Amino acid sequence: MIRGLSSSTRELSVGLSWSRLKRTIRLGLKSLWLHRLRSLLTALGIVFGVCSVIAMLAIGEGASHEAQEQIKNLGSQNIILRSVKPPEEQKVSNSGQSYVLEYGLKYPDIKAIQSTIPGVSVIVPGRIIRDFVWNITQRVDCEILGTVPWFPTMRNHRLARGRFFTDQEMDEKSNVCVLSAEAVEQLFPRESPLGATVRVGESYYRVIGIMEARSSASKSPEASAAGNNAATPNRMFIPLTTARMRYGEILRKRRTGSFEQERVALHEVTVKVVDRDEVVNISHAIEALLERNHKKKDYEIVVPLELLKRAERTKQIFNIVLGSIAAISLLVGGIGIMNIMLASVTERPRELGIRRAMGAKRRDIIIQFLVETVMLSAAGGLIGVVLGIAIPYVVTYFSAMVTIVTFWSPLIAFTISALVGVIFGIYPAVRAANMDPVEALRHE
Repeated sequence: MIRGLSSSTRELSVGLSWSRLKRTIRLGLKSLWLHRLRSLLTALGIVFGVCSVIAMLAIGEGASHEAQEQIKNLGSQNIILRSVKPPEEQKVSNSGQSYVLEYGLKYPDIKAIQSTIPGVSVIVPGRIIRDFVWNITQRVDCEILGTVPWFPTMRNHRLARGRFFTDQEMDEKSNVCVLSAEAVEQLFPRESPLGATVRVGESYYRVIGIMEARSSASKSPEASAAGNNAATPNRMFIPLTTARMRYGEILRKRRTGSFEQERVALHEVTVKVVDRDEVVNISHAIEALLERNHKKKDYEIVVPLELLKRAERTKQIFNIVLGSIAAISLLVGGIGIMNIMLASVTERPRELGIRRAMGAKRRDIIIQFLVETVMLSAAGGLIGVVLGIAIPYVVTYFSAMVTIVTFWSPLIAFTISALVGVIFGIYPAVRAANMDPVEALRHE
């Protein structure tokens, strides 16, 4: 009998506590609704804070992802050698208005790497010529890359249609070419280019393939090898033997009143390493070999694996910096909530005094004010999450910039906004609970 009575008493106590909590929550929501405009303006600080956290992280993540994808396209097991003009250009004058500048990588360098450095599996040479490509009246300024049939596999370039040239076409020095998707859009706006011919100077090339479109914002690695600062996606791939036969080793650039002539055998050489862990060591061995064979620093060595690791570290720092900057606005929003709640305590002494006189405990007052602050921050957090997810898509739509909203950024931003409501609401709630009921009732 006594055991059953105690059980009923415990259930009644729980029911009364739950009823009191619901009543306290209703009072908090009613207070916010009575001051709708003030509540909305107070929540805006949290809205902008959460929104900026998500949007800035999404933009930073997108920029980092795009940079890492460009590095991955170079190949994590690859070492890229590029010809560069030496700091002190050695010019051999042929006449008063023209000269020949000789620099860069040569075919003996490839043979030396293959014969002396173990662990090298494949080598992809490349030569670049800048010229106009014509299709009847359509013309584009194009990078013509003379390379080998295994170039797409080594450099992670995929074909959208058609095929790449073969070893037989390489040996026969055939006039065949593969165009980039961007060049096709300008040369063949209304027809399929496969099987058609394009003209470069006096030579005609049959189009046998189209490469997949790549980011127009990214500068092609081959352009860097050629020393070209303009980021152009218009490219044409031809067999390296054909490029040597058609253009020779001296490239002529017309300048105002003169000709500049450059003797460059190879603009770029990609070396693939068997063991990924040995990439850095082999790159040092290649650098030592080139230092012995080149009197001047007319080359550079790029190790994509090192660039990738550096980009990952930069991404982490970038996210921390962006997150910290955006979190400041959340802090400002929390200070705004505390300020409004302190003002609310000052405005409502009679209400608090009446509640205490009617039997409300201090914890009821604390819960009421915490409910108001948490509701303000939670509502602002939800609106901020929606805007923060929408803004990156708007940025991508209008600027073609890659943005990535990770699943954890809205979760973290909303959690922080809720914690801001609790942390910055504690002091006003405690101050309201500690108010003397007698003094509160005397207030006019």
